[in-house]
Amino acid sequence: MGAMRVLLIEDDHKAARLLTRGLQEEGFVVDVAATGEDGEVQATVNDYDVILLDWLLPGKDGVAVCRDLRAHQIATPILMLTARDGLADRVNGLTVGADDYLTKPFAFAELLARIHALLRRSRFAQPTVIRVADLTIDPAARRVTRGGAPVALTAREYAILEVLARSEGQIVSRTRLVERVWDEASDVLDNLVDAHVSHLRKKIDRGNGVPLIHTVRGFGYRLGLPDPTQV
Repeated sequence: MGAMRVLLIEDDHKAARLLTRGLQEEGFVVDVAATGEDGEVQATVNDYDVILLDWLLPGKDGVAVCRDLRAHQIATPILMLTARDGLADRVNGLTVGADDYLTKPFAFAELLARIHALLRRSRFAQPTVIRVADLTIDPAARRVTRGGAPVALTAREYAILEVLARSEGQIVSRTRLVERVWDEASDVLDNLVDAHVSHLRKKIDRGNGVPLIHTVRGFGYRLGLPDPTQV
């Protein structure tokens, strides 16, 4: 799940460390915020596929964070994590805009199942298959074909391709790729991004006629048919 990015808002450092390690082992990119205020800022300036939000946070609690994110039109699926298991608490969390609710302590396997369920649900609004010329990307199956022939990609290459494909025809900066494909703690150099895109381009474009992955010097990359104004 290289393209899946999670924001974990949790003030318990030990719990955050364990959850982060478990999610990273499952292929997720994880950013962590220790306060509601910090989490709200990160959720506002970055794109996430799901937010794991602890209810009992110092200062601004999870309910207030959830309410404010929804007020700012942040539609990212939110899974509330809490020791509160009363019906009134559950209803309160869902009323302010949480998508699901998990009571502590929980098994990691159950958390993972809830996350995948939220991801499946949120993707109903997105095209099930992305097509760019004769390139086909199936996000649900993580399957890529070019001209009908399967293309084998690493998790990182697939993540880059999906980010480019969801912005078809638009320039995607290296910074944007790093935000979506690596985690915030990573010190990713431009030449590392370039190397991954180079490998991806060889697999997508080599021997396939019309090139679809284009370098826009000084800006980033674009996926789509060649721009005739640039020829």
